[in-house]
Amino acid sequence: MNKHALVAAIKEKKSYLCVGLDTDITRLPKHLQSSPNAVVKFNKAIIDATKDACVSYKINTAFYEAQGLKGWEAMQETLHYIPRTHFTIADAKRGDIGNTSAQYAKTFFETLPFDAITVAPYMGEDSIRPFLEYENKVTIVLGLTSNKGAENFELQKLYGGKPLYEEILTTVASWGTPDNLMFVVGATQAKSFLHIRQIIPDHFLLVPGIGAQGGSLKEVSHFGLNSDGGLLVNASRAIIYASSGEDFADAAQKIALNYHEEMRPFL
Repeated sequence: MNKHALVAAIKEKKSYLCVGLDTDITRLPKHLQSSPNAVVKFNKAIIDATKDACVSYKINTAFYEAQGLKGWEAMQETLHYIPRTHFTIADAKRGDIGNTSAQYAKTFFETLPFDAITVAPYMGEDSIRPFLEYENKVTIVLGLTSNKGAENFELQKLYGGKPLYEEILTTVASWGTPDNLMFVVGATQAKSFLHIRQIIPDHFLLVPGIGAQGGSLKEVSHFGLNSDGGLLVNASRAIIYASSGEDFADAAQKIALNYHEEMRPFL
């Protein structure tokens, strides 16, 4: 799914919800923990329960890579189970010298055919360019994140008086287009959305931090939406761990539908 198909899905479904499959094997319901394919069974149940409420799924690769080969196989099986009507994101935060980034791009755009991948911009254009060379794929660059550590670098002011994240948004946006570039902006930075929209009015923003991290969907939507929708609001723990019992999928569906209903008026 490319950006244009994503826009169509948002407008048709009246949702810009992204469900994060940050599946921690230690937090699975007890009745699944003895299953040899516990992560896949859990993910499939979550997908079945939430697919009508969301337009995207984000797989945090760290939770799968930590399990070795079995985790990579679970990630692949999960990815192939997600309906092609939904935008798929590898939350891998890659970024390295050009020839290494080219291999990362091949991993997550070809071997594992995700629609998008998150990348870190610290090493500059040649570390991001290999991802941008893929047609109908989207590179999601870390902009202003929701963690406390954003204060260490992202919010630090440069010699010109503007914070580093502004320089990242402005510079990286010039390397691609709104069709192949998105940016991560944390929901806990809601007051910055109005200014960010002045810098990148047409790009999609992937917004973590709603739910467990305390971000406000109302504020993010008010300041961040544009004519295409322009937002993918991610909720992970608040949805997938809504219940630790055998009703986990029903509980996840209920929370996802609540987000969907809250989003409708903003669109």
